[in-house]
Amino acid sequence: MVTYKVFYKNYEQNKGELLGTLHERRNDLRGRSRFESGMRWARLTFGGLVKDKQALFVVPEEVPLNKE
Repeated sequence: MVTYKVFYKNYEQNKGELLGTLHERRNDLRGRSRFESGMRWARLTFGGLVKDKQALFVVPEEVPLNKE
């Protein structure tokens, strides 16, 4: 599973603000890299909350699944 932390670049305060996290359970990522898939999903999910969609960025993190 891939977890994405979604941040917004706040140019007024010169820092990034955490908007939320997204959890992706797909194995194939629809033919895209983890970063491209996460950015597309973040723009669709959080795009309406920010003024500038280009100021969004994601940090992908691989989370191991416990298969016991």
